[in-house]
Amino acid sequence: MSVNNSTRMKISTKMKKALNDQVGLEADASNSYLAMASWCEVTGYEGAASYFYAQSDEERTHMLKIIHYLNDMGAISVIPAIKSPAVTYKSLENLIKTALKNEQAVTAAIHKMVEIAQKEKDHSTYVFLEWFVNEQVQEETKFETLLQKFDLIGRDKLAINEIDKLLASQATAESEPTA
Repeated sequence: MSVNNSTRMKISTKMKKALNDQVGLEADASNSYLAMASWCEVTGYEGAASYFYAQSDEERTHMLKIIHYLNDMGAISVIPAIKSPAVTYKSLENLIKTALKNEQAVTAAIHKMVEIAQKEKDHSTYVFLEWFVNEQVQEETKFETLLQKFDLIGRDKLAINEIDKLLASQATAESEPTA
């Protein structure tokens, strides 16, 4: 949809800013996961590398969803500059802890947008955001479950190799089309 100057914005300025800020968070997350994937790849965690390359793609897809929504609402998205992510990690476990913290920050931002939508009775944006609310529950659970694996099977080389294999199978499962 092309937007001309006579098109009226269908969301508030406050919501537009929150959604544009979210575009930035999703871009940062995508970039962060790309850096994590690269670190995993050069460190020998092939499964984790595949997993985080897929995560990076997923976050970019989330960013595009928001950009398209903003544009459809006549609010024209603003593509932000993104900060450079970390390039090294202490361990695979530390990297996954960082990923969980990132997801928790994204969840908090989405919840704030839901609150704005409710307060402003912006039903369209509220419905749009429901998908993200559900997605974040899955994302946080995914990383919490991965962190549990370190407690369940250990942190020695064999255990980490098993976790890497698990990440490889999850990356493969997520890239397969659902029926």
